[in-house]
Amino acid sequence: MSLKNLEKLDGNMAKLTVEVSVEDFEKAVQEAYLKNRSRINVPGFRKGKAPRNVIEKLYGKGIFYEDAANAVIPDAYEKAVDESKEDIVSSPKIDVEQLEDGKPFVFTAEVALKPPVTLGTYKGVKVEKFDTEVTDEDLENELKREQEQNAREIEVTDRAVQDGDRTVIDFEGFVDGVAFDGGKGTDHPLTIGSGSFIPGFEEALIGAEIGKELDVNVTFPEDYHEKSLAGKPAVFKCTVKSIKVNELPELNDEFASDVSEFDTLDEYKESLKKRVADRKEAAAKEAKEDAVIAAIIDEAKMDIPEAMIETQQRQLVDEFATQMRSQGLTMDQYMQYTGLSQTRLLDQVRPQAENRIKSRLVLEAVAKAENITVSDEDLENEYKTMGEVYQLEASKVKEMLGEAGEKNVREDILVKKALEFVTENAKEEKAKKSTKKAADEAGEETGEEKPKKTAAKKATAKKTKEDKKEEE
Repeated sequence: MSLKNLEKLDGNMAKLTVEVSVEDFEKAVQEAYLKNRSRINVPGFRKGKAPRNVIEKLYGKGIFYEDAANAVIPDAYEKAVDESKEDIVSSPKIDVEQLEDGKPFVFTAEVALKPPVTLGTYKGVKVEKFDTEVTDEDLENELKREQEQNAREIEVTDRAVQDGDRTVIDFEGFVDGVAFDGGKGTDHPLTIGSGSFIPGFEEALIGAEIGKELDVNVTFPEDYHEKSLAGKPAVFKCTVKSIKVNELPELNDEFASDVSEFDTLDEYKESLKKRVADRKEAAAKEAKEDAVIAAIIDEAKMDIPEAMIETQQRQLVDEFATQMRSQGLTMDQYMQYTGLSQTRLLDQVRPQAENRIKSRLVLEAVAKAENITVSDEDLENEYKTMGEVYQLEASKVKEMLGEAGEKNVREDILVKKALEFVTENAKEEKAKKSTKKAADEAGEETGEEKPKKTAAKKATAKKTKEDKKEEE
């Protein structure tokens, strides 16, 4: 297995031509035969006992070629990447060039190469200074949030559904009078106004009475993931089985002592004020980092390959899928409830994918320009931090990551140090009166489930799975 040729293409793309020797491919074909023979029926032989040459004569010489090719491509590609010494930043697009008896197996892999970056101004970038003062309104909002988190859930039986109610419903959907697969639910929890169902569904339940069936008329979005339903009008027969709401506790000393270690409401308010101040400080820090990176990106020049963006888009969707699974929801369920398609979800995360790529590229370029390095002490401290998160010894983390993992960790530390450098060297000019928007974008509770990270976090996030794989 070896790299036969490397052709540089336009737009920071490259084509690797990889050759697998006749002998190595023959071994893979034999392994494919041994793996699949038990599933092949040959007259005159017991199942799984027919010789390879008999099977090939009956079904064709290339019957095992596809499985053999799929078996050898991953390892051959990885070795070719190592030989190329190129910094590959996308999944490969594989095409078979030669697959014939008695000849080497040859395939090509079209990949994106890390684009060069020409930096503009990156030191002394001017950004707005965010005010971190805690206002009375901030404190009231925090108190209200604490009230809501400690609210008592009560069941409502004497009125119809209102916006914000937590309901339990039965439903069944029909298109042209015929029930469709996946359109039925029993005892399904639904918060009105959450946007969990397709547009118009939840709004139509407002005013529904408990125990009374009603028809909800909606139209599936044109880009709905289930093509047979996309754009079609539907009728859902729904029954609201229960309504629940939150009853807020009274704000007094008793409330303070119940939810905290403080005896009085005034003491509790002071603790909340500090919490809000800390959050605003963190939000302002992230807002400053984002502003600095955005300014550097704006003056930098780079030609990002489309394949690199597509790879990052898939990585972001994978991250979101993991987040959904942690909440007990599959991506199929999420897309069914929201009406999103895979294509639309990829389109949604594209701006984030582009920004993550640009942020990391410019910070890597800054690190190179400023000769920023990562010491062994930096590395050990990072292992220690990671160990604290996963409750492991730093040495165990190092062992588990191995050499390839160490390379990735070093690169992540380098990017973080570059981010610290440009942020510390930035010039803050005028103050803003509020950091509420910045705080929201930095991760304050907004109730939004859409994949989202600040530019600074995107830049210092771990590389994509494809990036890591190609470096190992």
